[in-house]
Amino acid sequence: MEINSRLIRKIKFIYGDEEYMKDINFSNIIERSIKIRENYHKLENQYHGKEWTVEEDALAFLTDAGLVGRLTMAQQNRWPQGGDTVDDLEHKLSECIWWLIVLADRMDIDISTSLDDFLSKLQN
Repeated sequence: MEINSRLIRKIKFIYGDEEYMKDINFSNIIERSIKIRENYHKLENQYHGKEWTVEEDALAFLTDAGLVGRLTMAQQNRWPQGGDTVDDLEHKLSECIWWLIVLADRMDIDISTSLDDFLSKLQN
């Protein structure tokens, strides 16, 4: 139980005590993502004396993207995996989206406009 209570405290530190509605818009997702990353920066400063660089964030994203590949193989019964693959896959897919939002923000890219432009090009 100690692990669960520590995890709950960490989640509350990162996400806050706010209850979020299930039906949210992309602007809200971006705002929440940036706020969460700011809280992680506090932890990085506390434990390592400085925030991660953009390059370190990119490496963390790539690590999670690799795990999406492995979990996809497991979900498709092409790689042995114990546990609940669907929950793990949902988590890592969402985490990758979060990382992309964070990276865009840190590199001064408006991800909403960029994504809209990209989708428009694909539709035409």
